[in-house]
Formats: sequence, structure tokens, C-alpha cells
Amino acid sequence: MSGDRIGPSGGPAVGRLEAGFLAAACVVAVVALALPLAAGAGGGAVGPGGGAATAADGSANGSGAGIPVNDSGAPGLDVETDVAATGVTAPEREGTATVDGESFASAQAAVDAADPGDTVVLDGRFEERVNASVDGLTLLASDDGAVLDGGGEGHVLTVSGENVTVSGVWIRGSGSDLDTEDAGVFVAGADARIETVRITDTAYGIWIDGVDDAVIEDVRVDGREDVYPVTDRGNGIHLFETSGTVVRDSEITNTRDGIYFSWATDVLAENNTIRHTRYGVHYMYSDDNRLVDNVAADNGVGYALMVSEGLTVRNNTALRNDDTSGHGILAKDIEESTIAGNHLVANRDGLYIYNAQDNRVLDNLLYRNAVGIHSAADSESEVVAGNSFVRNGRAVQTPRNTLIEWNDTDRGNYWSGARVADRDGDGVSEIRHRPVGLVENVVAERPQAAVFANSPAFEAVRLAESSFPVIEAPGVVDRRPLTEPNHDWRAYEPDETTETETDRNRATDTEASS
Repeated sequence: MSGDRIGPSGGPAVGRLEAGFLAAACVVAVVALALPLAAGAGGGAVGPGGGAATAADGSANGSGAGIPVNDSGAPGLDVETDVAATGVTAPEREGTATVDGESFASAQAAVDAADPGDTVVLDGRFEERVNASVDGLTLLASDDGAVLDGGGEGHVLTVSGENVTVSGVWIRGSGSDLDTEDAGVFVAGADARIETVRITDTAYGIWIDGVDDAVIEDVRVDGREDVYPVTDRGNGIHLFETSGTVVRDSEITNTRDGIYFSWATDVLAENNTIRHTRYGVHYMYSDDNRLVDNVAADNGVGYALMVSEGLTVRNNTALRNDDTSGHGILAKDIEESTIAGNHLVANRDGLYIYNAQDNRVLDNLLYRNAVGIHSAADSESEVVAGNSFVRNGRAVQTPRNTLIEWNDTDRGNYWSGARVADRDGDGVSEIRHRPVGLVENVVAERPQAAVFANSPAFEAVRLAESSFPVIEAPGVVDRRPLTEPNHDWRAYEPDETTETETDRNRATDTEASS
């Protein structure tokens, strides 16, 4: 991730004193490392505080970066649930459907009797599959509630008319065939509105099938938790070849992916809460979309941005996404997108970037992740600025064969525990910061060396890398680090009442030294 990538050597010669100091520091580090390695340290790799060292895949936390648990008392770690479609009920009494004063025992019969623009009021339980084929139709649950039960076959409700509204209804019991897109609500008509609806026991929750300008609002989708593996479940909301659609104020849990985008454009996903899925939000071949103010917690991946461009991912929270993949945000093969203002907390990787080009990573909080940002493959021409890296096991993990320079801007990022010097008071340090350098590369190649990560020898190497920029080992350099964070992370702090600001910024934070 860089504006510039250069090789590990080059630049003007340094003075003999500086070169001698650096050489001495390196010799001391090598000797200090060689002795225990030669002795064959047979125990597991340890971190600088005696804990487990971070593995190359970020699967283990670094020392001092313990991921806080949900019962720690930190308010930011509690995810508000049961917030969508709270008034929707599923009564057991026999159903009655009413349109224009006429009552029917079948919801489909009432729909068939409706004219364009009519409202069909549903009351009670209907054990049938319904096709809302009338343009401008409204399917509305009575004040006492209504449920459509598909009996485990096909789509429960198909919306084939245009400008159809479904409101207040509980929908359950679709078929289980993912190949035929069995869904609670299958939308095949443009300008549909699905609001204040609860969907349970379905393969797909809602499938938007090649139509535009749908609105999905205040919807709760509970997937089939008993279906394993998770990939055998359907997605909560599946958006296929749609444009101008809005998904907001909804709650999704226990599906394969929460919201899945396939060839979807100009879609706004806003203020949704997604838990216990494979990927909370998953983009594939979907350009120019906006993802704003969502929460993805306890998933395999919070937000998977893949093979898309022109995405805006702003002000979202990714919390405790630490399953097999474990990324707060996965950015794979995306281009010209903005990832800004997000809180990435207690994930395996806060942000994982793979073969991504020309993106902007701005003003994000990366807090207590095993790895703050993990950059892999050829991710180039990224602007990375204004982010706060706080108490991650490792602040950054990168390929070990290139130098990555963050940032082509007049300000860099905040690194807890970094050495800074702000002589002119502009909030930017005159001392550059190396979150990944020679020491980190050695530790990555030889995990046993992690026990010396904070040793005087290794600290001397770090000091030399910061002081003598002519010596450029592969890794990451932030030439304009910030002296103060852009974020207040205390809402996520497990025991904020016993810590001082000095504690929070203390130099023993592992991300300044690991």
C-alpha cells in the first residue's frame, strides 16, 4: 500500500559515525538473537511480555493486545440487538384477508381480487405461498399481526407487480433449495418496498432479482442456525443486478452472508446490524455503492469488498470478527474506493488488503486487533492517513520484500507508543515512524526472536532506522506520523476507569515495537 515502492537499499552515503552506529546496533541484535536460536529454544514462540507471538497469518494476539471480551463492561463492545421489526407478531389464529371491504380465507384470493393501488389487510395465520402480482398493491398486517407460512416449499412471498409495498408481516418457512433461490420474499417487480417485516426459517431472506429501486427498511432476518456448514445457508438479503436500491435499519443474523451484492450498483446500505454470518456484507462485481453506519459483529469477516470499484465504506463498526478469516474489512481486488471513519475493533485483522489499487484509507480507528492492517500481494497507490493504530498485536503486516511509504499527504497516522517529536506544534512529528522494519521482518521469519522484540539491541536497530533514513529495510515507513490520535477509543477499553492517558499512550504498546 503505497504511493511509492522502492527497494530495500539506495540513497546517499551516511557519515562514518552514523554508519558505524547502525552497524554496531545490527551486530548486537544479531548476536543477541543468535545465542538463543543456536541453543534451540524449543518452547513455543513467545512475545515480548512472555505471551504468544503473533503468527504470520495474524491468528494469535500479540502480547499486551488482548482482545477484550463482551462482558468487560466496555459499552462499545455491546451490540444492540432486537432493534428491527420489533412490533411484528406471528399469531396462530386462522387468517382473514380483507380488500375493499370483502373478506377472504386466502391471502392469494384477496390479492387476486385487488385492483392496482388497493390495500390487502392480512390478519392471522396463512399457510400458503403468495404472489403479489398487482401493481401498486399494499400487503399490510393488521394491528393484531399476520404471518405467511410457506410450508417449507419455494418462495413464501413473490413480489412480481411493480411498486408493491409489504408492511408488518411475519414471513417464514421457505424451501431449502439454494439453486432455485428459495426465499422468504422474492422480488421481481421494480420499486418494491419491504418494511417492518420479520423473516425466519428461510433459505434466502430477501432476494432482489434484477429489478431496481427497491427499499428494504426495518427488516429482521433470522437464518437457519441449525444448518451447517454455514455455506449451505442462504444470504440474508441478496441483491442481484439491482440499481438504486436502499437497505437500512435492518438486522440480520445466522445467514451465510448478511447482505450480498452481485452486479449491484448505486446501492445504499445504511444503519444495519449483522451478526453470526460468514461475511456480514459481501460485494462481488458491484461498483459505486455506499456502506454507511453499519455494525458487523462476531462474523467470519465483517465487510468483504471484492472485485469492485468506486465503493464508499464510511463510519461502520467491525467488532470481534475473528473466525477462520477474521477480517474486520477485507479489501480484495478493489479499486478507487474510500474506506474512512470506520471503527475496526478486536478482529484478527482490522483491515486486510489484497491486490487493491488506488484506494483511500482515511481516519479509521484500528484498536486491539491481532493485526491492524495486513497488506498482501501488490496493493499499490494507496493513501493511508489520519488513522489511529492503538494497541494492536501488530500494527501492520506487509510483504517482506518491498518498502512501502505511507503517505503522499501532509499528515500521517497515529501509532500508540511511537517516538514522536513535534517542535512546531502542528500535530505532526518530525521523526518518521517504522511500524514494520528490520526487527519485525526478523521476528516474522523467526518467531523465537519475539522474546527480544523490546530488548536494547532491537530498540537500537529501530532507533537507527528512524534516525538514519538512508538505511531502508523492507517494511512500512510513515514519514509524517501524528502526535495525537484522531479517535477516542475509551468506549472499547475493558477497564477505562483505572487507566490514565499516559497508560493508554505508554511506549510499551506492542504496535510500536512488534
